[in-house]
Amino acid sequence: MTTPTPPVTLDDIHDAAARLKGVAHRTPVLRSRTLDARVGAEVFLKCENLQRIGAFKFRGAYNAASRLTPEQLSRGIAAYSSGNHAQAVALSARELGTTAVIVMPEDTPRSKLAATVGYGAQIVTYDRYTENRADVAEALAAERGLVLIPPYEHRHVMAGQGTVALELLEEVGELDALVVPVGGGGLIAGSATAAKGLYPGVRVIGVEPEAGDDTRRSLAAGRRVSIRVPHTIADGQAAETPGELTFSVNRRLVDDIVLVSDDEIRDAMRFAFERLKTVVEPSGATPLAALLNGRTGAPPRRIGVILSGGNIDTARFAGLLGEGA
Repeated sequence: MTTPTPPVTLDDIHDAAARLKGVAHRTPVLRSRTLDARVGAEVFLKCENLQRIGAFKFRGAYNAASRLTPEQLSRGIAAYSSGNHAQAVALSARELGTTAVIVMPEDTPRSKLAATVGYGAQIVTYDRYTENRADVAEALAAERGLVLIPPYEHRHVMAGQGTVALELLEEVGELDALVVPVGGGGLIAGSATAAKGLYPGVRVIGVEPEAGDDTRRSLAAGRRVSIRVPHTIADGQAAETPGELTFSVNRRLVDDIVLVSDDEIRDAMRFAFERLKTVVEPSGATPLAALLNGRTGAPPRRIGVILSGGNIDTARFAGLLGEGA
């Protein structure tokens, strides 16, 4: 009996890293004695909030878009996203000399809409509570002859996201645990593939907001479970169900999924700003929130944490931190 080929492999991630070299930023790894003392471990923060477009999403979007043929690029790219993948596809399209049309929720934060338009994309909005974004985008792509690059259900997108963990491990060496935010599952699927491909003993822990625990429920059930559209400040993690491809990876490689509240996310954003001098958006702060609140269990000696993004405008940032004061 042959073993099915996984949708993403360590070789795919190394290949993506070569493609992204000189295009994506090799983001810094932040250390804090204050954080180490509070957690009781050595903590290594991979700062994807300092990536191009302000989030890890650029890695996967560019890795996928750069593999399109000249004929496909001439037709243009379509995508659907709550914000960060939208900006990533828009910038990737601009870098590759093509156009992008992005399907975004009507209630997307203004800063993310403005940034996406600023990279040259056309925006088509939808109501996230009454319409299915994938259906809207697929119909649009078919009508206009565009190539659709989804935010996580794509081999090359997952491979690009996996370069986050690959870089972290290349810089700091073996970790006992890697803590990663979970939305559709592309970042943790790629990161778990890289981490366990290099160090099989590393424990991979995903973090979801309490209101959006579709992956936790799905892993517990052994199948993909759908929930109602989550209401959470972590808008980048407001997924209703895990991706089919991403779940096939995560059910094999992810060791645990833990949850954090919106108030804990606010506290983590405040800690990052006041003590680490860095800005993270709510979705990017969930792994730090889990760590600060002891959700990852007895702390191992060396922990990697992916701060996945920092796309938040000053008004919303101030408002969220004010609410939790």
